[in-house]
Amino acid sequence: MRLVQLVTAQVAAVMAVAGLAAPATAETLPGGSSPSRRIEVRRDHPDVRVPVVVSRTGEAVIDLNAAAPGTDWAVAGAESAVVSLSIDGHYATDLVVSGEQSLHRQLALGHLSAGPHVLRMHFSDEGSPTAATSALVNSLKVTTYAPDSPENLVLRYAPVVYGRNLADLGSPYQNATTDTPLIAWHEVAPAATPGHQILTYSVVWSNEDGGTNTPALMARWGRTTDIEWIYSVEVDEHGNRVAGSDTYQAPSHQTLHFSGKYEGDHALLETCTSNNNMCDVVDDPMRFFLSTLQTLPADQPREYLMDTNPWTYEIMAKEMLREHKVEAPSASTPFTPEMSNQRNYLYAVVKKTTQPANTGSSWVGVSLSVRLVSGQTIYLSNHVDPTWSISRDLPAATTVELPAGTKADDVAEVSAHRVVVGTDTGATVHVTGINRGFFLGQAYRPQQSFLTWSGDVVLDANNTSAVIWRR
Repeated sequence: MRLVQLVTAQVAAVMAVAGLAAPATAETLPGGSSPSRRIEVRRDHPDVRVPVVVSRTGEAVIDLNAAAPGTDWAVAGAESAVVSLSIDGHYATDLVVSGEQSLHRQLALGHLSAGPHVLRMHFSDEGSPTAATSALVNSLKVTTYAPDSPENLVLRYAPVVYGRNLADLGSPYQNATTDTPLIAWHEVAPAATPGHQILTYSVVWSNEDGGTNTPALMARWGRTTDIEWIYSVEVDEHGNRVAGSDTYQAPSHQTLHFSGKYEGDHALLETCTSNNNMCDVVDDPMRFFLSTLQTLPADQPREYLMDTNPWTYEIMAKEMLREHKVEAPSASTPFTPEMSNQRNYLYAVVKKTTQPANTGSSWVGVSLSVRLVSGQTIYLSNHVDPTWSISRDLPAATTVELPAGTKADDVAEVSAHRVVVGTDTGATVHVTGINRGFFLGQAYRPQQSFLTWSGDVVLDANNTSAVIWRR
């Protein structure tokens, strides 16, 4: 087995004498776990130390459930509690914890050798908003992956992302209150050299304070989180980095060669723009070492990672409420471009192919529209702005703003529309599927998808619209 084992009673007793908390639990079989007691990490209290024994050397991740009483991502001054995690005295990662409800998180700890270790949890007084007093952690579990495993390869080169400290966007601890990194994942692709692979790492942030404006994010991308690839590296057939191959997404979405520092094999990057691009010089006091074990299945949009981590929608929506990027209920209407409460949107994923493919400033895109059972009014995803249509041909997420209170049963039909931006290129669009369609519930979590369709609807200059789904 490649997994960690429970600490022995003898080791636990020794650790207890040393003033440590109860030992972390761990998997003993794939998919199995054991419960652990609740750990409270408090402001102005001593750090909590937890003994961990790993049975096999390798890259490590830590799973835990965390909540922060008295915090709410929607409330200014009470957004979160920040817990800093160290292993054997080495600062590994910060954890931004928000809300009374416990959320599952998975973080990376780096390379651990077989044997005993000490995990330390420190309440960040400087980084935590003033209303935060504690964080509650339970179901803590550490897992190591052996050097010959594919998981080890993915974790071995995962970058460490330092926080953002732009002076006009808050304190050096601004990721405790805005644009916080939520989840990360990896993708693997073959390199040009036979036997080599390219590993690419991406992150979902709760929002972007710069870049695309909020209503355009909803129309063009189907969410107000920010999703970016951040780092890519080529490895050879032995799993070693090809020297000089690693790149990162730099300011203005440039792809630059990494020339910064490494921690072991982990490149050190920093979020250095308001739209969450990277720099390879780090100086921020916050540090995020997210697990990158999750991956993106073929034929899925990047928003799939949000769908499988539904709590990310809740954080997304609460940040919009706190930052006053949502229309007041009294002024809310689907016929203005401003964003209303995010529960008022149908969240859909459309599949399409454009021939010839879109290039340049003139292009042909697609918007979706919804008609409700209550009438003939058409609600458009792009709010009649052609540039807010979908240009990309990957499975693409979008949203359609609807009247407040609309439910799945109220949707009568969904149509696709060919939209020209600039000069008509004459492109033909084949719309071949809708992967999912759902609303957010009261807690801003995705409800069950009720909308799927597959086929081949052809949109061209003579046939610009077609119904693709009817109740």
